[in-house]
Amino acid sequence: MLAMPRRHDGRLAEVPPYRRMMPYLMRGRNEAAVYFEQTLELSRAQPWLDAFNAASPARATVFHLVLHALASVLHERPRLNRFAVGRRIYDRKGVHISFAAKKQLRDDAPLATVKREFPAGEAFADLVVALAGAVGEAKSDKVSTIDKELDVLLRLPGPVLDAAMGLLRRLDAWGVAPRALLDSDPMYASAFVANLGSVRLDAAYHHLYEHGNCPLFVTIGQVQPRPVVGDGGALVVRPTVTLRYTYDERVEDGLYCATSLDLMRHRIEDPAGWLGAITAAGTPSRPATSSRP
Repeated sequence: MLAMPRRHDGRLAEVPPYRRMMPYLMRGRNEAAVYFEQTLELSRAQPWLDAFNAASPARATVFHLVLHALASVLHERPRLNRFAVGRRIYDRKGVHISFAAKKQLRDDAPLATVKREFPAGEAFADLVVALAGAVGEAKSDKVSTIDKELDVLLRLPGPVLDAAMGLLRRLDAWGVAPRALLDSDPMYASAFVANLGSVRLDAAYHHLYEHGNCPLFVTIGQVQPRPVVGDGGALVVRPTVTLRYTYDERVEDGLYCATSLDLMRHRIEDPAGWLGAITAAGTPSRPATSSRP
């Protein structure tokens, strides 16, 4: 049976021959993984977030700012929002970002995983409110859809489960896997973001999952003071955060990715320059724009 170029979550991408060849040369995501690190300076972002929180009932953090910037860049730089499956490269339909949070700050507490679509042009305040509801529901005792599906699968004997997962991978490569399974799976996403700073850890380089089609993993470290070069070349101590990325190079070249991440850097470091100053109503003074720094 031939692989099908049509999928419900993507369209076959128009790419040059050398890129079409890459999924045959590098068959897995981790074989094609590229690692990248950013240390962002937050001396402008933190006062902007403080002003937002002072005027808004919903509390925003650097995590919200990272998600908002990442979603906007994925919309504006669509070649970053691709994925490779079944030896083909697809343009993803929509921007979907998954992230995980500990239900409680204990070693034995389970992870709550959220997958959400981020529409183009979404207001920052709307994102903050929506995420508060999504995270609150994920941390509750309510059983999520993915947990229900896993509970059913884990009732199967090991060899049967292994065969079922192999069949799912084959159906996914053909583009005919059950949509109900894929839509709720956090590994079928534009990116997976792990906020390690929320558990007082620094960012780590994370592997990509061969399951699913997520080509980008982002970890966020804790905010901490670091010496940086200030105006005039003098060393000054300022608040910073480290982001570390793992990226499937098969979907697009490193220059396109690096340029996209540079745009993300400017938006996180200077949210007022991107979104505008915070008004008395607790909202930025202008909508997000696509202007480059």
